[in-house]
Amino acid sequence: MSNGARLDHLVTSGTFSLDGGVWEVDNNVWLVGDDHEAYVIDAAHDAASILAAVGDRRLLGILCTHGHDDHIDAAPEVADATGAPILLHRDDEALWRMRHPDRAPDGQLADGDVLTVAGTDLRVLHTPGHSPGAVCLYAPTLTAGAPGEGGVSGVGTLFSGDTLFQGGPGATGRSYSSFPTIIDSIRDRLLTLPPETVVRTGHGATTTIGAEAPHLAEWIARGH
Repeated sequence: MSNGARLDHLVTSGTFSLDGGVWEVDNNVWLVGDDHEAYVIDAAHDAASILAAVGDRRLLGILCTHGHDDHIDAAPEVADATGAPILLHRDDEALWRMRHPDRAPDGQLADGDVLTVAGTDLRVLHTPGHSPGAVCLYAPTLTAGAPGEGGVSGVGTLFSGDTLFQGGPGATGRSYSSFPTIIDSIRDRLLTLPPETVVRTGHGATTTIGAEAPHLAEWIARGH
């Protein structure tokens, strides 16, 4: 399909809590769309800023890469303000309920689903490990960077949530996570994508599949 979508990027700040700990975090929030419609990927922390970035566009949905509270804390407020559905993989519903016990997601993201916005496809890849229901969203035709993002250029975009970062896999030292599983997901689902694919992450800097792929053996050896 032709690529009519643009990318917007916010960094929002708040906390992540699990297993009795609380950590200060900065999250990447991504918006994919055009002047008329958009998806939000990970409605983190700051509903007002996210709604301002959406503007008067129709919000087609709030896509949750996983159920950790720092990625979903603002989702209900954004949904209530826009009427957009919240979509999450069913295997992370237990994590969702820890933060939002009285508000269920509106629908599911399942492996192989294709969501389309502004002529651009977002393909759902189930990539468990950081959490059981972690997903990545692959947009093979999305090449434009976000305003002010700078840095990495490539062809195609992977929104990796907390599955793959610059420098390695997401954390797996807490409940509901598994290092062998995240390695399988990265090796079998992500590093098989074209090396020029830009990886836009849930926290921190952008990278590419080609930059990360040579380091898989190092990650396995270090165990995180």
